[in-house]
Amino acid sequence: MSNGTPPPSPAIAAGADALALVAPERLARMPRHIYRLRILGMGLGGIAIAAVLREHDAGWPLWTLWAGTALLWPHLALWIALRSAHPYRAEVRNLLFDSLLAGLWAPLMHFDLLPSVLLLTLATVDKISTGIPRLWLYSLPAAAAGMAAGALASGLAFAPATSMAVILACLPMLLIHTIAVSLAANRLIGRIRRQNHELDLLQRIDALTGLDGRRHWQQRAEAVLRERQAGGPQATLLMVDIDRFKQINDEYGHASGDDILRLVASTLRRRLSGHDCAGRFGGDEFAVILHGLGADSAHAVAEGMRRDVEAASAALPHLAGPACTVSIGLAEAGPRHARLRDWIESADAALYAAKHAGRNRVASG
Repeated sequence: MSNGTPPPSPAIAAGADALALVAPERLARMPRHIYRLRILGMGLGGIAIAAVLREHDAGWPLWTLWAGTALLWPHLALWIALRSAHPYRAEVRNLLFDSLLAGLWAPLMHFDLLPSVLLLTLATVDKISTGIPRLWLYSLPAAAAGMAAGALASGLAFAPATSMAVILACLPMLLIHTIAVSLAANRLIGRIRRQNHELDLLQRIDALTGLDGRRHWQQRAEAVLRERQAGGPQATLLMVDIDRFKQINDEYGHASGDDILRLVASTLRRRLSGHDCAGRFGGDEFAVILHGLGADSAHAVAEGMRRDVEAASAALPHLAGPACTVSIGLAEAGPRHARLRDWIESADAALYAAKHAGRNRVASG
């Protein structure tokens, strides 16, 4: 049932839907960000309009409208947006009104070609630069409505020739506004590039431990295995599992469990060389590739990791029980490992053997 409030226009609804996906701090900056651009656009457009009005010996009504458009409207638009219960919907309405004003001035300038085209084009470009989907499309009816109102007021006077004085007055709008929009677009591209970099890091790095995420680790492991199959250096895979990790979570809480995960990750990292790679394979399981080491040398490194974890966890003040330990299974890459899965299964089998033998030990597969 209707509550008597008219539904928002498609443009406002589209803008609101898009804005709902934007971070709140960016939404809070939007009216003031557009305010600065509106002052620039309306001010530069006002120079071109003033040149045309001067040539036409316009009367005070048009000069009053010019002052309202070029000088007053940017401040009024900000006031409307900030005082509205829905400031971002109000800002979308303001943007549509910008297009209405651009359309209005084209017939009031007797369709003087260059300033009319520039006003309508740059008003549309401004809508595109907001990033609000289809806003530029919804602004076209607003511009057409303004043009119709201006045509009725001016009696459809038509004088498209543009004088040199008006051309010169249009140059600031053409040059400065274009540069300003380009700079804004460049900032947006830079922000997207940074966000893409952050997304790439999130895909490659496990946020809790700082080790490789599983997918990225698997890509690196497959490359090492292919290198070994082609006659490259030795490589040994370690599967590391925290003993009784569920019990740690149950008795001391998940925060302590996270501390243990970070501790194990940092301990493993200290034993790695620059060519090795370590990743979080599952909840409490880690996978490490020791590049250039055979099974015997890798076993010594794994033993060092096991002792380091036990010693480091004993120093945690909030774990009053036995020190945290790890079980490690290792497998050197060989002819039987045609796929990464085969290599992982060999190391997993060794890990299960270490578990069944009493945990807190290293076993070879």
